[in-house]
Amino acid sequence: MELLQLRYFLAVARSEHVTEAARSLHVTQSSLSKTIQRLEEDLGVSLFDRVGRKLQLNEFGRRFLRRAERALFELEQGKQELSDLASPDHGTLELGVTSASVLPDILREYRKKRPNIQFHVQMLTTQEMVMLLERGEVDYCLSSPPIERDDIGCQIVFIDPILVAVPKGHRLADRNSVSLTELKDEWFVGVKIGYGTRDLMDAVCRSVGFVPHYVYEGDEPARLVNLVEAEIGIAFIPSTARNERAQIKYLQVETHEVVREIALLWHKSRYISPAALEFHEIVVEYFEAMSK
Repeated sequence: MELLQLRYFLAVARSEHVTEAARSLHVTQSSLSKTIQRLEEDLGVSLFDRVGRKLQLNEFGRRFLRRAERALFELEQGKQELSDLASPDHGTLELGVTSASVLPDILREYRKKRPNIQFHVQMLTTQEMVMLLERGEVDYCLSSPPIERDDIGCQIVFIDPILVAVPKGHRLADRNSVSLTELKDEWFVGVKIGYGTRDLMDAVCRSVGFVPHYVYEGDEPARLVNLVEAEIGIAFIPSTARNERAQIKYLQVETHEVVREIALLWHKSRYISPAALEFHEIVVEYFEAMSK
């Protein structure tokens, strides 16, 4: 069994399509198919079932996938550890976030201390975050809600109140607070299902007897402020994402303590470089200062 076979197997297992996997690996379909066939011959079992033009993992494939991911995970961690030892002041910090509102200030502080470390940030749903943490493809995630799993480290760093954002000309704009039941007939703008704040507020609204009517659902939380300002709808906005310069009034939620927990996440088995550990420290210090 060769490492190349394992990498090709993972690509096909994740895309479930030979053409897409071959394109991502920059190899021909025939070469990829032959490599998978040799792997199956080495193992003595078939790993995929063909359904139309797609390949789906069968029971043998699903069991082998967990082992293959773990093996390649450990090898990648060893490669990263040696790279950091050879060049401790260079490399890339891989980050995932469910909301990027506080990230610019954190990255600005990090760059002051580690100017030669690059960083790559992805906006992710909670499900995508878990997947990348499992694969060892991110160093840290800033997530709301927290994720409680045995293999994932989770440190809650901030309790963030959720506010109601309304345009300055709205009927509620002269108020400082509002009850959720007063919002049942409003039009809302928000992020898609799967993002922490959306899922949290949908559940809270259902608990008081209504489901928010969304006229816009996107994957860029920062755009919501512009949509509220344009009077497209109102929005639930975390306090850390409020924009005081916009023509928006932010209202407290009455009778319900509506907050989101922001957590820093990491995979417990992933190698954490000194540069990544310093990012952890900066995040904790940033939110401690914000709490004061």
